[in-house]
Amino acid sequence: MKLLKVDTIQQVLDKMEYHFADIKLSTEKINVLDAVGRTAAEDVHSQYDIPDFNRSTVDGYAIVASDTFGVTESIPVFLDVIGQVDMGKATEIIISKGKAAYVPTGGMVPSGADAMIMIEHIEEMDSKTIAAYSSTAPGENVIKVGDDVAAGETLIQIGKLIRPQDIGALTAAGMRQINVFEKPKVAVISTGDEIADPFGEVQFGEIRDINTYTLSAMLEEMGAEATIKKVIKDEYELLKENVEAALKDNHIIIISGGSSVGTKDVTAKVIDSLGEPGVFVHGMAIKPGKPTILGKAKGKALVGLPGHPVSAIMVFRVLIGQFIAKLMHRDQFNLQIPAVCDTNVHSSPGKETFQMVELQRIDNGYIAIPLYGKSGAISLVSKAHGFVRIPHNKEGIGKGETVMVELI
Repeated sequence: MKLLKVDTIQQVLDKMEYHFADIKLSTEKINVLDAVGRTAAEDVHSQYDIPDFNRSTVDGYAIVASDTFGVTESIPVFLDVIGQVDMGKATEIIISKGKAAYVPTGGMVPSGADAMIMIEHIEEMDSKTIAAYSSTAPGENVIKVGDDVAAGETLIQIGKLIRPQDIGALTAAGMRQINVFEKPKVAVISTGDEIADPFGEVQFGEIRDINTYTLSAMLEEMGAEATIKKVIKDEYELLKENVEAALKDNHIIIISGGSSVGTKDVTAKVIDSLGEPGVFVHGMAIKPGKPTILGKAKGKALVGLPGHPVSAIMVFRVLIGQFIAKLMHRDQFNLQIPAVCDTNVHSSPGKETFQMVELQRIDNGYIAIPLYGKSGAISLVSKAHGFVRIPHNKEGIGKGETVMVELI
């Protein structure tokens, strides 16, 4: 039986860095209102100060703060009201000591005023006089020009995944368009004579397709586009024909299944047939996910994932997700939290082991409860809150040991 020549994760990442260095994404300008879920292709700088005038954050009166120093509820100060500011309008009112003007929330603070006193802290004596019952500090209840964002300040950095709140920042800065990376185009092809359409009639002995839809959802979650979602039989010519067609319009082709060394495992053979350099990784020193394939042909990335869902998902997370993030200049940020392992966990000798865990809240943090199951059991991932990495040179995790859980 042919044995796999396994590489460590770092060796695989180094080979990917070398072979995939020339795979790039193009960019396009789009309307900012269409930018949610896209990735910024350049730094975006504000065209304006935000706000571009001193703005009140409360309903109240614009004043000179020093007029209220030492004021209490029993010792108020009396101020002359010289006007009011209309919402959304500029004002020519000038505030000097002993004077005040009414300003609504969001209104322009008149020149000369350095603070706003809340309406709750004043009493209207008549139409021209107020009594202030609270001391107010300079700058209190006022957002000054550029306090939020200064003109020229970076609003969005290259590689940032645009969120709804970012649209607010862009529109506040008067941005109409933003330059974004094209979505990485990825074909997902699952192989297996036993794989059936999960929404159709499934014969006894067949298995509903899991990987095609799970991997496609993971791609779309991170801003890529799953252009092809297809299941085909374990036939060399059929697989070659489909992969060759997918190479024309995609940056990455993922083949799920057929990555081992059995008689029906033809993925590596197909990749090697498509052009140089062909397969450059076949086997990783990890558990689960050992029979992973990486290759390149016609300038495109080719990935052979194990057919077992847990293995496919884990390899996607540690390799493919990282590569796609790199294409979009995005920092690969996996949220980690510390937790105490509630039982001993054994690792696989010589392999980096990924142990799925469920998190349970305790008074001072979390405990990590290992979840066990075969790599074909999708429930293992769906129940898990995250996973723990056990290095290849570590025998395992001891009960009570603090571990870092990568959330999924």
